[in-house]
Formats: sequence, C-alpha cells, structure tokens
Amino acid sequence: MADGDGVSDDSSEEAEDDAEEEKRIREGFIVDEDEEEDEEEDADERRRRRKRRKRRHRRREEEEEALEEDDLELLEENTGTSFRNRLTRLRRGREDGSPPVASSSRRKQVVESSEDDLDNDDDLPQVQDIQRIWDDERAGGGREDEEDMDDFIDYEDEDEGAGAMDEQEREERRKERKKLERQRRRAMGSRPELAGIDANAWSEIHDVFGDGHEYDWALEGDDEGEYNDERLKPEMKYQDVFEPSEIRARMLTEDDDLIRAQDIPERMQLATSSLSPNATLSLHQNLTEGDIDDAAAWVTSRLSSRKTRDFFSPDGPYHAYSQALVMAVSYALRFLFVHEFEVPYIWTHKRDYISYFNPQEMRTRIELISLAELWRIYTLGQKYRSLLERRNALTTSYARLNVKDDYFEQSIKPKIEGVEMVADATEWLTMKYKANKQDSFDLHFHDDEEPADRKRKAPSRISAYEVAKKSIVAKLADGFGIYPHEVVQNLVANDRPNFVEDQELNPIAFAEQFTSPGATVSQTPEEVLRRARMILATELGKDPLLRQTMRDLFRNEAQISVQPTDRGVNKIDEHHPYFNFKYLHHKPITQMLDSAQFLYILAAEAELLVNVSIHLTNEAKAKFERQLNDAFASDSYSDIAKSWNEERSRVVQEALEHHLIPVGIKWTREWLREEVEDALAAYCGNKLKERIDVAPFVTGDSQPGYTSSVLAVSWGKGDPQKDAITLVLLDEMGRLREHVKLDNLVDQDYRDEFTDLLKRRRPDVIVIGGFSMATAKLSFRVKEIVNGKTPGVDTEANMSGWGGPEPINEQAFNIPVIYVNDEVARIYQHSKRAADEFSTLSPIAKYCIGLARYAQNPLNEYAALGADIIAISLEDEDQHLIPKEKLLSALERALVDATNKVGVDINRAVTDSYYQHLLPFVGGLGPRKAQVLARKIASIGGNLVNRDQFIKSGLLTTKIFLNAAGFLRISHDTELKPTKNRHADDDVQDPLDDTRIHPEDYELARKMATDALELDEEDVHDEHPSHVVSLIMQDDDNERKLNELNLDEFAVSMYEANEDRKRHTLNVIREELLKSFAEQRAPFPPMQPWDVLTMLSGETPRTLRMGLIISVLILRIDKTFVTVRLDSGIEGTINIEYISDEGTAHPNNVVQKGQALQGVIVDVKLDLPADRFYVELSIRPSDLNQGDGLFRRVKRDDHWNTQQCERDSEMQARKKRAETDRTRRVIKHPNFHNLNATQAENYLDKQQRGDVVIRPSSKGVDHLAVTWKVDDKLYQHIDVTEINTSQGTVLSVDDKHQYADLDELIVNHVQTTARKVEELMAHEKFKQGSEDELHLSLKNFVAANPAKSIYGFTLNRRRPGHFNLCFLANKNSTVQTWPVRVTPESYCLFEAAVAGVPELCDAFKVR
Repeated sequence: MADGDGVSDDSSEEAEDDAEEEKRIREGFIVDEDEEEDEEEDADERRRRRKRRKRRHRRREEEEEALEEDDLELLEENTGTSFRNRLTRLRRGREDGSPPVASSSRRKQVVESSEDDLDNDDDLPQVQDIQRIWDDERAGGGREDEEDMDDFIDYEDEDEGAGAMDEQEREERRKERKKLERQRRRAMGSRPELAGIDANAWSEIHDVFGDGHEYDWALEGDDEGEYNDERLKPEMKYQDVFEPSEIRARMLTEDDDLIRAQDIPERMQLATSSLSPNATLSLHQNLTEGDIDDAAAWVTSRLSSRKTRDFFSPDGPYHAYSQALVMAVSYALRFLFVHEFEVPYIWTHKRDYISYFNPQEMRTRIELISLAELWRIYTLGQKYRSLLERRNALTTSYARLNVKDDYFEQSIKPKIEGVEMVADATEWLTMKYKANKQDSFDLHFHDDEEPADRKRKAPSRISAYEVAKKSIVAKLADGFGIYPHEVVQNLVANDRPNFVEDQELNPIAFAEQFTSPGATVSQTPEEVLRRARMILATELGKDPLLRQTMRDLFRNEAQISVQPTDRGVNKIDEHHPYFNFKYLHHKPITQMLDSAQFLYILAAEAELLVNVSIHLTNEAKAKFERQLNDAFASDSYSDIAKSWNEERSRVVQEALEHHLIPVGIKWTREWLREEVEDALAAYCGNKLKERIDVAPFVTGDSQPGYTSSVLAVSWGKGDPQKDAITLVLLDEMGRLREHVKLDNLVDQDYRDEFTDLLKRRRPDVIVIGGFSMATAKLSFRVKEIVNGKTPGVDTEANMSGWGGPEPINEQAFNIPVIYVNDEVARIYQHSKRAADEFSTLSPIAKYCIGLARYAQNPLNEYAALGADIIAISLEDEDQHLIPKEKLLSALERALVDATNKVGVDINRAVTDSYYQHLLPFVGGLGPRKAQVLARKIASIGGNLVNRDQFIKSGLLTTKIFLNAAGFLRISHDTELKPTKNRHADDDVQDPLDDTRIHPEDYELARKMATDALELDEEDVHDEHPSHVVSLIMQDDDNERKLNELNLDEFAVSMYEANEDRKRHTLNVIREELLKSFAEQRAPFPPMQPWDVLTMLSGETPRTLRMGLIISVLILRIDKTFVTVRLDSGIEGTINIEYISDEGTAHPNNVVQKGQALQGVIVDVKLDLPADRFYVELSIRPSDLNQGDGLFRRVKRDDHWNTQQCERDSEMQARKKRAETDRTRRVIKHPNFHNLNATQAENYLDKQQRGDVVIRPSSKGVDHLAVTWKVDDKLYQHIDVTEINTSQGTVLSVDDKHQYADLDELIVNHVQTTARKVEELMAHEKFKQGSEDELHLSLKNFVAANPAKSIYGFTLNRRRPGHFNLCFLANKNSTVQTWPVRVTPESYCLFEAAVAGVPELCDAFKVR
C-alpha cells in the first residue's frame, strides 16, 4: 500500500495510481493534468533509481561477506568439498517484528537494511536478534539462508497487473513463488553445479565482468560504525532503567511474576499482607494428608481458652461435640493447606464441613467454627507448617550426627510442639554431640578477605562447661548417681522410672579422688565439686523438656513488676500516660492479655524510664524447685545420702537461677508481646469491619442495588475570608457531574444558585463534612434551603438555635441532609490517587468527592486506600503500638471478608478503575492476580458473558477459579439473547452467574428449581440447562414453591450418595434463587453526635469530661449568660449563676468581651438535628480553686507498690528542698550554666553533637558535672572532682585523666572523646537505632547468607558514651553483645585498648 509521505518498499505500489488519486482528492488537493503527469514520471524515476541502488547494494554485500577466493580454494583442496556460496561471514539482522524464517545453517544470515529504512528506528537490528543467530541446527546448505534475504525486501519487479491486486492476493502469490523456489533448491541440494552452471564457470564470469559493486563505496552511509556499536550493546531490561523501588511499586519483580503465574491464591503465596509495599514471598511447603491429623490436634488446642473450656472440659456445654470440633478443624486445615482454598471460599461454600453435620440430627445446628476462628485456624496452620519444617530440619541434623540417642528419639522428639522446643533440642544436641558435628563452630565474617587456604581454625574461646566436660571433673559429675536426663524423666513422669545410686563416701571425700596434686593449678575438693555441679546444672538447664515445663509454668504463674529508673521517677508524674504502671507490683500476666498495658511498659522501658522484671510467684517457684529436688534426690536416710542430696539441691538452684528462669523470662516477654499485639490487631480489624460491613446510603423508596446520587458540601476550615463553600455532585455511576463554589448561603443569589442545582440534579442525599465547627453552621443553612425556610431578621439567632421568627415554607425538597465520616476523605484529598483522577480540582473539592464516594460505597472507599488504610484511626490510643505488618494483615482480612460477602461485578471492575480496587480482595486473587485478570479480560473485549469464560479463555487457573468464581458476579445484559432455546455455549448468559452460587453447585440449583416448579427432565430437555432457574426467579410464587422443598431430606440423600455435605449450601441456593446477591450488610449508619463533634473539632468525651479546666475566649455578653469559644472552635455558655460566687452579679461587672479566662466544664450539650454543640462552663473562683488534678490524674493500676511510691515521693521532695536551699554556684565560663541534669539535657537537645554544658554537681561544692551530647536524646554526664594541690586546682575525671582548667578538660577530654565517638559512628559497621534493630539486621543478613557471620556496632543507650559490639556467629546461634568503652585516647574492648576503629575490628576478630 502506498504511503503518503514516501514510497513503500513493496513494488506493488507502482500500479496503484487510483489510490494516489483518491488520496489527493481526499486531502483536498487540486492538481492539473500536466503537473500530475510530471509528478508521476518523477516518482517512477525515483523508484527505478532506488531499486537499482538496492540491487547493487545487495550484490556488493554478498561479495564482501563471502570468504576470500584463496581461502575457499585452500578449503576445497583439504576437504574435497565445495564451499562456494556456503561459508559467509556474519551478516546484519533485520528487525521486522515477525520471527525470522528458520534456517538450516548454523548461523542466520540477515540483510542490511536499505538507506530508506535507516530513518526508521524500529527497523534497526536488535541485540536479541544477534544473539539468536546461533540457535539453528547445522544441517543444510547456505542457499536457504538467501531465502531470508529474498523475503526481506522483494527487489524484483512485479507483473504489470500486480497493481490491481489487493494485499492478500499479492501475499498469496509471493508465497506460491517461494514454495516453487524451495522445491527447486531441494532438488538442487547444496551443489551449485546442478543449477546449470558449475562453480568454476561462475568464478570466471565474476573475474571477467565483476559484480557491479565496485563503486558502491560512494553510495554507502556512515552507519557501519554505528551498527557495530549497536551490536555490541548488552540487552536492555527494565531493571536497567527503573529504580528497584519503582519496580517493586509496579509489581514487576521476579517474585511478582512468579506469584502471577502460580496456581495458588496470591495471599497464600505471601509471608506478609498483600497490602504491604514490602510484601515478601513465602517459601513454605504445604501440608500433606498425613500431616492433617497431627495439625488438627495441635491447632485445636490453641484456638482459644473459651473453645478449650466449652468443648474439652468435662462440664463444658459442648463437651459432647469435642470430636466434631477436631474433625471440623481437620477439614478446615485440609481445605486451606492441601487444596489451597482461601477462607472466604470455605466460609461461603464449605460451611457444612466446619459446622456440626449429622444425618441423624439434621435439626441440630451448632456452629463449631466462626469466621474469626477460621482465620485463626489459618494463622495457626501457618505456624504449624513452620514448626513442621523446623522439626524435619532437626531430624535431618540428628541423622547427620550418626548417633543413637534413645532419650532424644523416645522422650524429646515426640514432644516437640513449638519452635522454641526445636531451638532447645538443637542446642541440646550441639552441646551433647559437639565432637560429632561436622560443621563445627567456625567464625567467618562477611567483610573478611577470603583466605587462600580454607583450613579450619579451632575457636579460641570455649565455655567453662566444655572445659570441665573434657576434664576428669566429668567423672565426678557422673558420681552424683543419676544422669540429668533421668532427672527430667522422673519429673515429667507420673511415676519415678529412674532411681539414684548412692555413694559410699560423702561428697568432699569423693571429690578428693578427682583432684590432681601434680596439676599446674591445684584445685580443692570444694572447687572440683563446684565444677561438677556446674556440669549437671548446665545439662539440666539446657534440657528441652525441662525448659518447656518452665515455659508452661511462666505462662500460667508469672507476674510482672515495674520499677522506675532515676530518670523515670522525675519524668513520670501523675499526669503522664505511663503513671498507670509506674509502680506496678506483682501483676499476673494472665490479666494483661486483654489490654495494651504491657506494650506501653515495653515502650517506657525502651525510653529508659522503667525497669521491667518478670518473675514467678514464690509459691510456684518453690513448688517447682521441690518437685525437681524430689526427682533428683535419693530416698535413703543416711547422713551421706543427705549430704549428697544437699549437693543435688545446689545443682537444682544453679540450674534454676542461671538457666531455666532466664529462659522463662525471655520467652514470657516475647510471648506476652505477641499475644497483646495480636489481640489489638484483631480489635482494630473488627472495628474496621464494623465500618465497612454496611450498605451504601439509600433512601427508603430505593430499589435493591440502587446507588444514590450524592451532593457533597463542605466549607473547609470555615474561614469566610479564605474558604468558599464547595459543592460536588456524583451521579448514580459515581461520575462527577457538578462542581460549584459559593461564597456563602446567606445572600439570595447564592441561595438561588444552590436551589437551582437541587432542582436540576435532584440528588438523593446531601452529605456534609468539614474541618471546623463552622461546618455546623453550614449544615444549618443547607437544611434551611432544603426544607424551604427563609431566615428571618434574626439570622444569627436562627443559626445559633436561640429562636427567631417562624420560617416561611417556600419550596421544600425531600432530600435528607446528613453528616458522614470523613476519615477516608481527609486522606484522599491529598493522595496521589486524587491527583491522578481529578488533577484540576482543589483539595476541598477532592475532599467532597471522598465524602460522596463514602456515602455511595463505604467498602469501596476503604479498599481504595491500599496500604494507607493503617492511617485510619480505629483505636485512638493504642493503635500505634501494633507493628505495621501485623495491623495490615488484620485490616486486609476485614476487607476480604466484606468484599466477598458483597461480591464484585467483574465486567464493571474491568471498565471502572475506581471499582476495580475491590477486585484484589476477592478470594484467590490479590493485587497481582487482579491486575493481570483485568488486563486479560480487556484484551478479549472487556466484557464476560458467563463464568465459563474464566476457564475457556484462560483467564483464571483452576484453583484460582474455584476460589474466586462464587464471588465474581456477571450481571445480566438484557441486550443479549435469553437462555431459552439455547444450549450451553460461550455467548449465552446464565442467570446463576449473577448469584452467590458456586459453579460446582449449579446442578444443585437447577435441580432445586426443577423440583420447585414440579417439572420433569423431558420438559426442559431442549432448553438451556439454567432455563429452569430463570423460570423460578421470575415466578411470582417462587418463595412458597422453594420453601415447600424438604432441604433436610435432600441433604441427607446427597450425603448418603456421595458423602457431600450441602445443607448450608442448599439454604444459600434457595436465598439466591429468591433474590440474587441480596444485601446482607447493615444499613448505612447515621453518625452519632459525639462522632460529629470529634470530626469537626477534635474534641472527645475524654477531653471534654466534666470537671476539667479549659481556656475560653469571651465572644458576647448578655444579661443572663456569656457566650464563649473554646480553643477547638466549640461555643460555650456561662450562665449567670456560674459567673461569680456572689450569685447574681451582672456579667459586665465580672468579664469583658475578648477576655481570655479559665473555666470549668459543667456539661456538654449535643443537639445533632439542630446542629447545636455547646459546652456549659463555670468561672466561679470556688470552682476554679479546686483545680482539675483529680480529673486529669492518670488512674493507678490495682497492683500498686504503695511503699515504693511513697519512698520515691519523699526522696523527690527532699531533693527539691535541698536544691532550693543550695546556694547557686557561679563560675565564669561560657559553658557554665546553673542547670540540673534534666535541664542540661533539654538545653543540649537542639545543639550539635559534642556540645558541652558545665553545671553544678549535687555531690557537693568540690564537684562539677560536665554534660555533653553524644547523640540525639543521648547525653553523657561526667563527674569532675576539684582537687586542691600545691600547684593549684586540678580537675580530675579519674586517675588517668586530670586537667588544669575547664578549657583543657573540654578540649582534651570531651572533644577528643566526641571525635572518637564520631569516628566509630562513621564506620560502615555502625548502625543507627536501638540494639534490637541491630539484632534484627544481623539476623536478616545471616538468614540470607547462612554460611557467613556478621557483626556491627551501636550506641549503648544505657551507658552514654559507650558502644555495644553485637555479632551473630551463625543462624542457629544467638546474638552476642560485647561492651566497647570510649576514652579520649582509645577504644577498650573488655580490657584491651586500641587506638582506632580498624584496630578495634581486628581485636574483636582475634578475640
């Protein structure tokens, strides 16, 4: 086809004069006949020249690329084979979008593009084509390669009649010629002499006449060098262009591709929430059928304490159904972790398997597992899966040891029911069989240079236990008469299977046998006995079963006490939020599971305000110690046996204090934190569910499924000078139809404009929102206009609700005016999503759109937030304590539940980008799978007719289809053909596709419809299978007909036939046949008065509770009351009886307009229908003098250490008196200030690191305190002693550091130390943040690099000016922490002093 701007390479264009003529006419050109003939001749001449040049170019290229003649002759002489026209050099490739024709030679030959084509970048050769030239097989001759050249550009002239052919005919003719040419070449083979002229003749012809390319050098472009550069460029990938963060944000990483491709629900492939921007791929293996029974028992025992009590206690109300519960849990686990069904699918379509189902008791309906418990089972199943993997890894490690340990195999391994026990068992095996372990302890840090010789070096540090175990002391430990593991067996067993062998000598005499007189260091019997006790205590303390027993004891009996630090004593006063637990004393942890108190305690501990201690009750500890002693002691009554029992008792005490109790404390902290965080996250998830599990706003006469048109009105911050009243109207489809700004609603012109908008658009509802109390006045004005009222003369009185003339009913609209929750709209107005959708609108207009969308579909608006949903305040005070990932998971589950309860119209989701935000929350899908599903549907036309297309068109894989199909509805399109007289095919609608019924249950639905209509199969034989469904749905008496069906009997017959449990499913089918996708959510909730007040002012019942003293500003003074305004914008009144103690004093005599004063809250009046919110206050001196400390004081916990509180209070009072009495010391130095420690820290807070404050010391007049800033919120206080000597005063920091004056002290001590600190903080191994963050970083590194070790530095927040050196040897070890002390001249690791940071790193590695 001819191109308008030039001439195509296709020779068929020559005869297409008619097309050229038509194009000239179409483009409006008028050309004379002569000019037209000249132009045609010029065009023909240009085409002929170009064709000749192309042919010459091609021939010259072939000649240049052929091997030299001498080379060919040499090859022929040595091989006896002709290589003419076969061996050529690599030729340039084409890029035409279509795959190249396969060649039988080893290399592909491609032709250089013509000069005309070089202007087109698309035709340039690409790197991937060059790389593909080696792909073909070696067989075959080079002649077929030339076919590629022939196909690239057809230089031969077409027949005269070719111009009359269309493109399709021309292509067919070209293919026919190529077919004939291939047949000719096959007959010819690879021997050119069979073509009629032998190779030698061709060579002579070329020698005489040449090939016509001698002067092509003058016609060549300068593109050869460019081509060579292009050929050498590496293949470009999007990873080379975009930032990794951008690739992750667009979900284009390799993990994202894997998630999209795998036939596994997306959320099940992720280790975190799919909403998280840092979502990571889960690498866990699924459970097998053989694991389900054990998993069910493990999960059931951990569901909840209430479940355990109700089902497994002998007196529990559901004790008879305990086995049914276990069976239900096993079904749930099988669906989740074997079949990979998500929770929504199981809850909706497999409910009968997790409910009580007994064919003999069909009337008995017991919900064994709730929806929340089903999610809990999913979480516990993930934990069990992780436990199983660790248990298998432990078994593998044990097998590698090549040992036979009956205690491990028979006692420990069967009782491993937690990841803690796996870690304990691993540590126990390492301790016991360290010599057998092939991969012995080997420190290798990732920044070390690779050694040339990989010889193993024995660790230079070994524990005292290992030293003792390898010495003769181990024999003494065996003399205690019983092994540690036998003691544990005695403890955990009901009977006592192991007995003690008594010694004939007392412990000291027996120990003397193991002392070595000839040893370099002589040891007393007592010392040898102590080391033997240490061996036994260590082995007892590391026993996995004993550790688990201790954890169970801590779970049930542990208590928590809190002691404030010196800093905390001063900082935590009665109004501080931490005061509630400042002196917490012996509070059982079982009482801390339902509140966030423990998380606040940990936060206070991180701020170094309190010290937390976890301990057992004295009774529980004594009981456990007694039981362990009984398991260890001898039953004999001799004096020697008593002496040995005393030694055993010391072993027990050492095992408890040094091993078991520390393990219990550490585990309890983490367990309690996890439990509280999970409970808080679940609470926030439930709060979100309450907000999103509501139907859109509808008026009383709306049809089911109708979406209201909404007019959103806002005054912003309500400033008449700056803010206009913004109105935004969204129609029923959510499209923006009106955007209006009005200066006010008082002037008649603006009121008329507002009224005209209501007349034209007739919105179903008007929603109000804003950022100040002026919004209440706006609401009042809007209601005036909607109700047809005209404000009287006393406009302000009407607006404030103080009365006024009777309104005149001009014209009323029956439109409700409501406030709506604006938390989502506030986020939306400044979001990138709003900027993309409505870039030209103001923030207030976007805010109004958020309000309107919330009224139309609350669920959709929350779902569109994505990861920003954690910004929603669901729990005012405690939500910030929940880790982000845990909170996101809980909120995502609420969105998943609500979305699948409603269903998603898939065709609308493809075309409506806003509605598409719901699609990722459909069962089986997620952000990645929803994205690719929408694209696939769009690529096949953007509209699905039935659910069968999900599979037939390859839109969803099998498991994803099973999970999602019941929640993806396909609405009926009346324009398509009805189902009557149509068999099942791709373009026929199925009424069941617009129901919650799953495709696997379609036959049940059709059977129910057939039975309800009392039809036979013959009656509907020629109809669409779902024709009967359409009939029953349209039947006016369908409810009676369906209710007459005996579904219980139907369910029993199905169970007896196939063991299918479908009783609940039959109920669902019946409801859907009556009313498909009926609304199951609660109606749109009206906002409560306090919610409106909080939205407009930020005040809550807590900040406006009675008795608080607040600041107010007087606005107006009347005879009987005074009108005031609070700082939050709420108006208040002070009635005359609350103005003064005298009673009836005139307000003008007491207060003045514009005066600011303090008032006590008496009451809060909220009248939402009248838009009146005000506070009653009192300014009587008698009320103010009482203060509000009693009301503001934080309540103490019931478990309070009163004695310690009183002692600290007395100490604080004494210090305050001493500070008051102490004379102020003055030293003439620019850095000296009369400050205490807290004031010095506050002063240095905004200063630079290394800045110094010199201040008086509380230790006396001969002391000074020097405070310098180490880091943000970290200060070191140095005690300096003034020593008077004969040479003068010396300032002494310690024995090694003494200075003549303050300047020398600052320069040579503080600033030198600060430089040392800065040097270490600048090192690559230093990590800013807390020590816990460094621990996490080390663990993540070792997890990613198991063969390496890692270390790092961090500031010691407990000892300012010091550092912690933390290192992790391998993934199975714990993080070790060593102290690093900084002095002006060195760093001290333990007692080793080094000059610089590199030397410090070397000293650590050597040590």
